[in-house]
Parts: sequence; C-alpha cells; structure tokens
Amino acid sequence: MTKELVILAYSGGLDTSCILKWLIQKKFDVVCYIADIGQDEDFDKAKKKAINIGAKDVIIEDLRKEFIDNYMLPAVQMGLVYESRYYLGTSLARPCISVGIVNAAKKLCAKYISHGATGKGNDQVRFELSLYSLWPEGKIIAPWRLPEFFERFQGRSDLIEFAKCENIPVVATPKEPWSTDENIMHISYESGILEDPSVAAPSGIYKMTRDLHLTEDYPSKIDIVFKKGLPVSMVIPSGHDKSMTLSDSLAIVQTLNKLGGQHGVGRIDIVENRFLGLKSRGLYETPAGTILHVAHLDLETFALDREVLRIKKSLQDKMSDFVYNGFWFSPEAEYTRKCLELSQETVNGTVTVQIYKGNVTILSRKSFTSLYNKDLVSMDVAGGFSPEDSTGFININAIRLKEFARFTAQTKF
Repeated sequence: MTKELVILAYSGGLDTSCILKWLIQKKFDVVCYIADIGQDEDFDKAKKKAINIGAKDVIIEDLRKEFIDNYMLPAVQMGLVYESRYYLGTSLARPCISVGIVNAAKKLCAKYISHGATGKGNDQVRFELSLYSLWPEGKIIAPWRLPEFFERFQGRSDLIEFAKCENIPVVATPKEPWSTDENIMHISYESGILEDPSVAAPSGIYKMTRDLHLTEDYPSKIDIVFKKGLPVSMVIPSGHDKSMTLSDSLAIVQTLNKLGGQHGVGRIDIVENRFLGLKSRGLYETPAGTILHVAHLDLETFALDREVLRIKKSLQDKMSDFVYNGFWFSPEAEYTRKCLELSQETVNGTVTVQIYKGNVTILSRKSFTSLYNKDLVSMDVAGGFSPEDSTGFININAIRLKEFARFTAQTKF
C-alpha cells in the first residue's frame, strides 16, 4: 500500500531528527526540506544524517537572496520593529521558509507538512498561519502538540535516549543551555538559563558580534543609498580617495554584518510579549539590520511630510504586530504593506553613518526628494517666513490651554 507523503521542515538537530524517525515509524514517507537562509550549518552533513535515518529524499534550497529581497529589506523599508526594539529576524524568516516548503509539497503531491516548533512558542503559529494561507487544503502534523508524542518525550533527555536507541547521531549531549535561531539577518537566544530575566546573559554567548572591549579601536564610515525606502547600494571608503561600492543585496547584508559585528553593533536583551500571551526573554544580535534601520529612519524623517510620517508610524507598528504574530500573508497585512510602500515614494537619497563601539551614528544625509528647505529654516535669512505669523500661531494654540487652566482654577476647592 502506498504510504502518505510528509514534507518535514528539517534542521538536522535533535528534535527534527527524532521527529523524522517518529514519522517513519508512523508509516509515513518523509521528504526533508532544509531552507538555507544564511545559518551557519553543514547542509551536506544534515542531508546525510536525514538519509541515514530513513528520509526518502532531502531538499536543500538556497533562500538567502529571497529572504533578503522579499522580507528583510522590505521590513527596513516599512520600518518594522516589534515593541520598539525587536527587528523581527525570526518572524520574517518563517513566511519565507513557508513559501519554499509549500512549493515542495505541491510539487511532490504531499498530503502533509510537519515541523518541530514547540507548543508554547510563536513559531508554530507563524508557520501554520503561513502554510494555511499558501496551501488551504494542506494538512499539518505538529508532533509537539500531539499527546502521543509529548507524553512520550517529556524533554531533551527522552529525545536523546530515543536517538541512542534508534542509532541517530547525537552531537550535542553537553548542549549549550539555551536555544538559538540563526539566519543571515540575526541570531536569537532564548530558553534554558536565559529564562530568568534577572540574571545577566553569560559571557561568550554571542556569535555575530564582539563584546565592546574587543571591538575595533577605529570607526568605520559608510554611505548607504536608498531608493523608495529600500537600500540599493553601499559605498565604503578605503582610503587614498578610493572606495568600494556594493549593489548586490546579499553582499550588502553580509558586509554590514561583518562591519557591525566587528564594532559590536546590534545586540539587545529584552523581554517581549508573545502572541500566545506569555512573556519571554530573548537575546538578539542584528548587526546589518540595525545599521540599515537607523539609516532609513534618518532619511525617512528628512524626506517625509510630518503628518504622513506620523500616520506611517502607526501603520508600521500594526504591520510589526502582523509579522510577529504570523499574519504576513493576511489581507490586513497586504493592505498595510501597500500603504507603507506608498509612503516611501520620496524616501530617496544617501545617508552617511559611522559605526563604532556598539553605536551607529548618523554623520550626514542628502536627498533630492526631501521637504527640507534650508532657506526657510535658516536663522540667518527670512527665507519667505514671516516671524510675526508665529504670534497668531501661538495665540490660537494657547486658547485651549488657557481655557483648561481657567476651568481647573474654578473647580479647585
């Protein structure tokens, strides 16, 4: 009898390797899907491991460019920052991976997609809402929410024991006491010893960025060019009136990650609100994303009308929530995304930034589509501005304040 086919989102780690074996024992054929989104991973080794466990096939797809061009950089353009601090590195990767795995499922006529996300986290929601948006007729197997799985495997020790019994290689017996998620945009760290927010993160935990005392003792200066809010090129002076120009998005992000990492840029240690209602502590390092966001915000404020900027700020906060909660493909996100993209028509120009000792400092900016009027704002020339008009402006705005003061004085006992 023909077995039903499952496409498993596979990482090569303990959880998904055990899930792979468990699915095979449940009489499924399993094809593993590995998305390369810039994580430091030995993909050939992971493929061999999956085949040895019993996978029917392994698909490895390079999605780095796709992730940067269609998720990371549009997030910079839209100014997406969850709860004012988190640049959404993991959240943005989930819809990107979902597109790849759904395409694989459709191509292979699979009936199911499976993943190893836990029952308490955000990723299960992000994956599954994206999968159902892209593949409404599809079915999902989430082992960590199935009693027959989570009652059998109470934790990591049970998985390790199962792996040993099934001859699944277990590399990480003395595992780092926290979990990580990595892509070309960021690395996140959570769980384990990090679950106590009152305890400082251990030294040596960060991988992308240096501790400040180990950073370079000289600043790096770069020019970042934006077109309609999207970073399109970068110029790095190299001395003697020479410079290096990059216009490939992957090269830009890789270079900014390296420079930002050398200067300790992009680290945060925060407590955030998960969609499920739980608060969780997370450590994030996002060097390239931090530099691009800081530069974009400066140019955007320089170019946009004040009221458009404020409306755009409220929309970007909504869009950040949509992305964090897994609604990238929702109708409300599509509508909001179009509004935010429209706001960026005039966000064109170059921002010069300095990267040094954990800081991204704006040195200058220029744009031919900015509303900035040097003559109008100058303290040295009138520039068409009539100072006496300010008197009426102040008087009109003072009416409300005077009336409130009068009312307050009358109602005091």
